[in-house]
Amino acid sequence: MARPADRSVLSSLRGSDLLSSADLSPEQTRALLELAADLKAGRGPGPQQGRILGLIFSKASTRTRVSFSVAMARLGGQTIDLLPTVTQVGRGEPVADTARVLSRYCDALAIRTFAQTDLEAYAHWATIPVINALTDREHPCQALADYLTMAEAFAATDGGGLALERLQGLRLAYVGDGNNVAHSLMLCGALLGVTVSIGTPAGFAPDPKVLDQARSLAQHGATVTVVHDPVEAVRGAQAVYTDVWASMGQEEEQDARERAFAGWCLDEALLSEADPRAIVLHCLPAHRGEEISAGVIEGSASRVFDQAENRLHAQQALLATLLGAL
Repeated sequence: MARPADRSVLSSLRGSDLLSSADLSPEQTRALLELAADLKAGRGPGPQQGRILGLIFSKASTRTRVSFSVAMARLGGQTIDLLPTVTQVGRGEPVADTARVLSRYCDALAIRTFAQTDLEAYAHWATIPVINALTDREHPCQALADYLTMAEAFAATDGGGLALERLQGLRLAYVGDGNNVAHSLMLCGALLGVTVSIGTPAGFAPDPKVLDQARSLAQHGATVTVVHDPVEAVRGAQAVYTDVWASMGQEEEQDARERAFAGWCLDEALLSEADPRAIVLHCLPAHRGEEISAGVIEGSASRVFDQAENRLHAQQALLATLLGAL
């Protein structure tokens, strides 16, 4: 029988920020995933009436915005959407002022912005938890949902829990741009003992500093590699992941990226190189016929919509932890 993670390791996260997947220890990462699974099954901490989550999103969002809002509602709290277009944030009010004022009104902030340094500035000045809801450098909440989905596929127990040690030694292959999602997949996977293979065309590899960090964090013999051949990346993998070729803010590069990524579509032929049990993941939105074929995203191996749902459960677990609801 699998031994559940020690939930007591989450108590030290109360009032903390989550700016990077690397802000969590291996034990905390496992405990958060188990808590998310319990919440998904209807088990978990009680409501936190009166708690307020502020959303500061400088980028468009569907899954992140809605999942954070629903997660907070399920905890008994409320969400305030602090759109830059309707607040002084959009008129250039200093982060130092905004963060200190919002700390008097809200209990936590989830921030979706471009530069990681902007997020770090909010965390420096705020006196409440600040959560990375996506920056150009990382997407840690997405990675938690991704590995929850992988755990459901390969580490679920008969009792409905997770035997997360079963993830150790499995391989996740990511094919596409070495972007923020790839960075968090490497870091979070390393903490869980999952081997991560990043396949990108030359010139689109992940940040070498993040790659080195992930390798330094790797547990249970996991490795993190970067290759420039999609078949080599995918061969034998238990999870195959892709993302759009041009992220938000890179739209003007779309045509050039389409040429650079020719031959990198996650289609049926490429998926056939993976483990026969392999699942398919994509953080959405997806461009069918570009980075993924319609047949693959709609096929029997796809867990893309389970993955999207798991954003809700992973973020509810994170909010409960940071707000001290455990």
